[in-house]
Amino acid sequence: MPLASDRASLAAFPIDWGGLAPLRLKSRAVAEGVYAGMHRSIRKGAGVEFGGQRPYVPGDDLRFFDRRALLRHDRLMVREFETETDRALWLCIDATASMSYRGRRAPGAKLAYAALIAAAMARVALATGDPVGLAWLGGAGTHGLPAMAGREAFERIVGALEATSAAQDWSGDAGAIERALAPVAKKARRGAVVLLISDLLDLAHESGAERALSAFTPLSTGGRTLIALQVLDPSEAELDFEGNVRLRALEGGAVVEADAGAVRAQYKARLAALADGWARALASR
Repeated sequence: MPLASDRASLAAFPIDWGGLAPLRLKSRAVAEGVYAGMHRSIRKGAGVEFGGQRPYVPGDDLRFFDRRALLRHDRLMVREFETETDRALWLCIDATASMSYRGRRAPGAKLAYAALIAAAMARVALATGDPVGLAWLGGAGTHGLPAMAGREAFERIVGALEATSAAQDWSGDAGAIERALAPVAKKARRGAVVLLISDLLDLAHESGAERALSAFTPLSTGGRTLIALQVLDPSEAELDFEGNVRLRALEGGAVVEADAGAVRAQYKARLAALADGWARALASR
């Protein structure tokens, strides 16, 4: 359960970057650790079919600018292409209120870590020529992006990550995660990788876990791969408080008063069981 003081659970919390800023520089350092074990593999031509047109937006690859549409209709359009096998990376980031938490030992909030991981993975995927899309679970100021490649894609992704605040309490809305992920399930084609970055805590209560798993299932079928990455604050992982404490969830508002030392072992065992349960459930999908 995310821990908080007396902050309102429905507020919007700007990302507490702490020592994880600036995002562009930090993500490059993380990405360089991944590059060492990779081989560059940019796809070209084979199996590519014209998939229609859409209005141009700043940052689109100018190689696909449709000059005929400009001459004929005086409209800025770009051509889109489809392949039978897609190697796109879809980043699905939990930005609900619980992701705003930052304990006393953490360099930054959980959402800052999620954004750093997302930016680093986007940099790696784009460097190999694969498009990257962005989707959100909750949040305020969120800006989803279609799967895109090219030199400007990384800047657009980082801009969207930096503009987001943690917000929304999904503890009482069992269908929220399904609504958030449905567009990704529709757009991600065979061969796509979907990376879900979340604390996975407030999806696990009552019927929430089963509804979440139902939403995850379409992302791991049809030749697609779903990877779930759990992000926890050190204080959440270890319950590193002393004496009697009063803890309140950032989503749902549940309040617990306890002797931290007396319940620490039980708490950590339940947290480990929760992670194991998610791992087994997702592996069986």
